[in-house]
Amino acid sequence: MNSLSDNALMLKVKTGDIDRMGLLFERHYKPLFGFLYRMSSDKDNSEDMAQSVFLRMIKYRHTYKGDGEFKTWMYHLARNVLNDFYKSNAKRSDNEIKDNLFSEDTTQINLEKNEQIALLTTALNKLSEEHREILVLSRYQELDYSEIAVILNITEANVRVKIHRAMTQLKSMFHKLAD
Repeated sequence: MNSLSDNALMLKVKTGDIDRMGLLFERHYKPLFGFLYRMSSDKDNSEDMAQSVFLRMIKYRHTYKGDGEFKTWMYHLARNVLNDFYKSNAKRSDNEIKDNLFSEDTTQINLEKNEQIALLTTALNKLSEEHREILVLSRYQELDYSEIAVILNITEANVRVKIHRAMTQLKSMFHKLAD
C-alpha cells in the first residue's frame, strides 16, 4: 500500500476510496504545514489551514486529473486556502505576526544561531508575498523549478529570475537587519 505513488493514491481517492487520503495526509502534512507556517507565521492557523487543504482535496477530488504531479495540485489548493486566510485576517496587525515569530521554544539552539534564524525569519517576512512564497516553495519545500512554474502559472525561466531577485532582496534585508 505504501508503494503507490501520490498520483495513484489520489486517483483512488477520486474514484471513491477516501481511506487512501490517510496515506497522503501522512506523507504531506508536515511539508504542507511548513509551507503554510512560513507564509503566515501563525502556528495554530497553519494547522487549521493544512487540514483545510486536505478537506478540499476530498471535496474537489473530482477536479484531480492525475496527469501532473500531485504536489503541484496540492500546493494550488494550499495557495487558495492561504489566500482565504489572508482575506479573512486582513486586519491582523504586524505586531501579532512578529510575536508569533518568536513564540517557538528555542532552548536547545545556541543563542547566536537563534539570532541568525530570527533575523532570517524577520527578513523573509519583510519580503513581498510574491518573493516570500517563491523562496518558501524553492528553499523550504524543495520543489524544483518546473513544479513551481506550474503552481505559479509562469515559465521556468521566470521562476529562476524571480528566485534570484527574491534571494537578492532577502540578502539585502538580512544585512540591513544584522547591522
